[in-house]
Amino acid sequence: MQYTDKKNLKDQLQVYFIMGSPNCLKDPVLTLKEAIAGGITFFQFREKGTGALTGEEKIKLASELQEICRDHSIPFIVNDDVELAVKLEADGVHIGQGDEALHVVREKMPGKIIGLSAHTMEEVKAAIREGADYVGIGPIFPTLTKTDTKPVQGTKLIEEIRSSSLSIPIVGIGGIHAGNAVEVIVNGADGVSVITAISQAASPKEAAAQLKKVVLEKRK
Repeated sequence: MQYTDKKNLKDQLQVYFIMGSPNCLKDPVLTLKEAIAGGITFFQFREKGTGALTGEEKIKLASELQEICRDHSIPFIVNDDVELAVKLEADGVHIGQGDEALHVVREKMPGKIIGLSAHTMEEVKAAIREGADYVGIGPIFPTLTKTDTKPVQGTKLIEEIRSSSLSIPIVGIGGIHAGNAVEVIVNGADGVSVITAISQAASPKEAAAQLKKVVLEKRK
């Protein structure tokens, strides 16, 4: 079952939490529950990095987190793993420039949410042409979570998209936390996407609440 209306996707993207078990200081199930209590509006399962689960263990954790999202009407998105997303009947998938072509993913997941990472204006225009539901722009600030990221670009591309005639939901990603999220929002993003700002906070609930407060106060 799909837990989002694409017409309201800009609102759904306000506080977009991404995580897998390697990112969490405590049990990922508890981390997600606390983050939801704090006000996250979108969730992406990203099981990557040292110690990441594989096989049936990965599927089991994904299913547990998906059930929690369903209970709270939070869209459940899978990072990269289209096969897992299809198996779980996830609400959508987020892919990168080096993953399967968007039109191929769309054939496998008709009607679902497909997000695409973009780093240039050309990639954003291509994403729109191919029918992406939203784009993830970044890294906005330095981040240690991903080691294969593009150079930090600040909010320049977000501003460029918003000053053009292009219209697509935008979420900023990369090194974002409550202290710098305002810069992302005031320059045109619909929401902020975070991993460690919530997953490694002493209180995921409080960290999520602080991010939500900034986004709601500064969204245009």
